[in-house]
Amino acid sequence: MSFPQRGPWGNAAWRGNCSGYVLQALFEQTQPATFVDCMAGSGTSIEVAREMGIKAWGLDIHHGFNAVSDSILEAVGQEVDLAFSHPPYGEIVKYFDSPDDLSRCVSDADFHERLQMVLLNQRHATRPGGFYATLIGDKRLNGQYVSYQAEAIARMPADELVSVQIKVQHNCVSDSRTYAKMSFPRIAHEFILVWQKRESPLLVLLGNIAREQQARLTGTWKNMVRLVVQRLGGKATLSDIYAAISKDAPEKLATNPNWQAKIRQVLNSNQALFAPVERGVWSLA
Repeated sequence: MSFPQRGPWGNAAWRGNCSGYVLQALFEQTQPATFVDCMAGSGTSIEVAREMGIKAWGLDIHHGFNAVSDSILEAVGQEVDLAFSHPPYGEIVKYFDSPDDLSRCVSDADFHERLQMVLLNQRHATRPGGFYATLIGDKRLNGQYVSYQAEAIARMPADELVSVQIKVQHNCVSDSRTYAKMSFPRIAHEFILVWQKRESPLLVLLGNIAREQQARLTGTWKNMVRLVVQRLGGKATLSDIYAAISKDAPEKLATNPNWQAKIRQVLNSNQALFAPVERGVWSLA
């Protein structure tokens, strides 16, 4: 998506204000009869929705609504066809002088956790078959790149994600700034993430998310052991594998007293990848 003009909706002076044409396109895609924006800001999305004949509710921390701790469903009074948010991007712009505001998060980890709660809140307010969506950018600060959109996708149910759209950023305050030692392109895009709610109860949903995270962790252990055996020439003793992994990640392993047992489990349960040569010696299959 690329909309250089923001349109006549909302307040142009509001920092980070999304172009109304973005919302217009999202409404055309999802065809909602009812809509809620839990971070409505200057009201751009609400004005666009009502102009298109969509029943809309606008909530915001400036009006006393906390999208992390207050129920969107209770505030609206009914499930909606589309629940939307456009959160602050970490501490880039400070919006509201309250620790509850997402622009006041103490760390990126804090922001990721709170944004997940907002998205689960949006999902709870969405009817089965309806959509919940967020407009989110990434962040680069002091040379550190943080992908908020990738983290949001990883923390929500994979089987409900239906669309990831890239939106070009226009008329940013940072456009006029010069950054020293800038070898990579500026961040000039945002993402519109859209999920479609299935009929899974909350506990089943959270269980699915936990299993997806566990599958990623299991895959990471498997690839780590595979890489170490590869680096050791394709065949190695258990003690050499332990030593190599301990050398690479001593701090991480210090918090897991069972890491050696985990390595043995990986070797024994992945016969397509690892083969026992003799007692205590393994090779790549």
